[in-house]
Amino acid sequence: QVQLVESGGALVQPGGSLRLSCAASVNIAHVFAMGWYRQAPGKQRELVASITTNGIENYAASAKGRFTISRDNAKNTVYLQMNSLKPEDTALYFCNKRVPITAYWGQGTQVTVSS
Repeated sequence: QVQLVESGGALVQPGGSLRLSCAASVNIAHVFAMGWYRQAPGKQRELVASITTNGIENYAASAKGRFTISRDNAKNTVYLQMNSLKPEDTALYFCNKRVPITAYWGQGTQVTVSS
C-alpha cells in the first residue's frame, strides 16, 4: 500500500516562500515520476509541477520561474520550493504520481497566501 504524506503548508504573506514535502512509504527512486497538484476552493485539481525518475522537471505556466520541484530518492521524498507566492497560489497541495492514482491521494497540505 503506497502512502504519500504531504507537509509544509502554512499561512504566508504575498512574496513569501514555502517548501512543501511529500514523503512516500515506498521506494520511489526508479519507479515513479512524481507530481505536485493543487486544488483551490471551487476549482478543479491541477498539476503544478512534475519530475521524472531521472530528474527532468516540468511546470505549469503559473508556477514557472517561481516554483522548483526536486526529489531525494534516498529519502523517498519529493519537494516543492515555492517562492514569490501570490494570493492565487492559495490551495490545498497534494503529491501523487505524474499520472495520478486515485488511491494514492493523501490529505494534502494547506497553503494560504494572504496579508
